[in-house]
Amino acid sequence: MLRGRIRRGRGAYVAGDDDPLDAAQERRVRAVLALGGVPQADLPDGVQQVRLRLLERAADGREAPRDVSAWAAVVASNLAMDWHRAKRRQERLGERLAALRPAEEPSGEESSVLSLAVARGLDRLPDAQRQVVVLRFYADLPVRSIAEQLGVPEGTVKSRLHTAVRALRARLHEDEVV
Repeated sequence: MLRGRIRRGRGAYVAGDDDPLDAAQERRVRAVLALGGVPQADLPDGVQQVRLRLLERAADGREAPRDVSAWAAVVASNLAMDWHRAKRRQERLGERLAALRPAEEPSGEESSVLSLAVARGLDRLPDAQRQVVVLRFYADLPVRSIAEQLGVPEGTVKSRLHTAVRALRARLHEDEVV
């Protein structure tokens, strides 16, 4: 059985440790998956997929990612996009309508209203735009890192961010949240 750990940022493989992700990286992966629209019940499976892909890289003898944390966030974002594609193929309407219902427990806090409105706005963005918004603003990756990990030019990332933020802002004004 393959045992080991890939250290953050250095790419070194250290024998004797089972988990390739530390606690902070796991939280980041969970956040990216959740913000990408993956249901709470499927988050553990998504985290395991990221771990598996990291271990497979090591087992195949490929060099570890230079920045494991950024690599894991991008893999999680791609998994979220895959989940959305599969969901659309199987059950397009049911879960979408359920997700759009207001929360059962009403909250008078302005931040809760804003969070819900942003989540709904993210859900309506095209996959590529949602991905860069989540990676930039929720995973806190710089534009250069996002471009490298996705294999697209920095200008493409900036363009997608600009378009997505403009659409989110318009949606929030339309819903009279801001």
